[in-house]
Amino acid sequence: QPCERLSCHKSSVCSRSYFVVVMVFFHVYIINVIALLFYVHYNSGQEDANRSRDAPSSGHQRPESRRPPSKDELQRDISLPRIEGIRVGHVQKVSLVSGRLHEMRTLSLKPLLFIPGFLSEDECRVVMQLAQLKGLMESQLMVQDGQEELARELNLSPEEIFNLLDINQDGQLQLHEILTHSRVRDGIWLTPENLREIYAGLKADKDGNLLSLEEFRLLSNDAFQRFLLQRGVKRSQLVRNSRHTWLYQGKGAHQVLQDIKEVIRLTRLPPTLVDLSEPLQVVRYEEGGHYHAHHDSGPVYPETACTHTRLAANASTPFETSCYITVLFYLNSVDGGGETAFPVADNRTYDEVSLIHNDVDLLDTRRNCDKSNLRVKPTKGTAVFWYNYLSDGRWVGEQDEYALHGGCMVTHGTKWVANKWINIDPDYQRQTRYQQLVLQQPEE
Repeated sequence: QPCERLSCHKSSVCSRSYFVVVMVFFHVYIINVIALLFYVHYNSGQEDANRSRDAPSSGHQRPESRRPPSKDELQRDISLPRIEGIRVGHVQKVSLVSGRLHEMRTLSLKPLLFIPGFLSEDECRVVMQLAQLKGLMESQLMVQDGQEELARELNLSPEEIFNLLDINQDGQLQLHEILTHSRVRDGIWLTPENLREIYAGLKADKDGNLLSLEEFRLLSNDAFQRFLLQRGVKRSQLVRNSRHTWLYQGKGAHQVLQDIKEVIRLTRLPPTLVDLSEPLQVVRYEEGGHYHAHHDSGPVYPETACTHTRLAANASTPFETSCYITVLFYLNSVDGGGETAFPVADNRTYDEVSLIHNDVDLLDTRRNCDKSNLRVKPTKGTAVFWYNYLSDGRWVGEQDEYALHGGCMVTHGTKWVANKWINIDPDYQRQTRYQQLVLQQPEE
């Protein structure tokens, strides 16, 4: 019996302890629920009071302001999607047409560059025929006029120009120093060889290698133009040797041109941004045709506005082209040459001065395409697309200098391509104002 009493006593103690613990947890739970109800009630009352204070005295609700939202407000809701390259050679599947998967391969990370199969053989044929039906124009005129006016606007003395060109400040101008700042003169592409020829023809350079300030003074503002006119200019010396036209892709356009706007799915950008961009440019390069290396978009400067959003910018603001993405369609396979060259793709560094070394100019696609880091061979139906700007995490960042590219000389046959440039203003508020203005305009 003592043992039984002891056992009962222990059991009684355990039951009381368990009961106390349960009650403590129950009360804590009740207290938390009550505190939460008070919190919700207090915040709701505060918001109602704020709304009452902000309401007009007449009792009618004030209409919302139509001011463009600030960049911070906009960035909370909208950002530019950007495809990840992962690594060079990475392949990802994309669905561009219902019931069909396309493979998209990463060609480069600097710039971010991809190549997918895109157009059918029939689509390529129709685009070329539509371009011929509309008619193609010269992509570049020969020697440009207005050089005297340009010289007056420049308003710099020969000494000032000389000092600006003299990169290493040694008092002598080397050929690469001049070409770094002025590869293009009067619409003509200058090479070390024809620059020497010009100097020799003008009898300005006595030693043939360096140009002193005294020799530089002998060159008048129109000396280059007069010499080129006397000597004659060949089409092969132009910056760009091709013919092109523009094809509208909106309502009423040929169905094939509207279908090509499936590029929206490829880039994953909002349709509005694509619809408000430039029309499709179709380009034909004959044998010997080329396009020297260049950037499709300029650097981002606070004081400049984009050409396509000038409607929403100050009329006195200088304009700069802003192509966020370039999509290049190959409409035929080229028999010889015609590759798209990216001279500095995936370089560790970018230095404009180093693009010319020992008379080798990497921007010269007629002579030095084989020295580019990456070359894409034109294959009918394929497309390459790349980003001309970096990302700031939400919107457009700085210019991607590695997006430097050009068209190698066509050595045999004809080359047909189509360019689709997707324009986005690096200034989000200006891009938004532009879209609002366009939407407010009545349809024709």
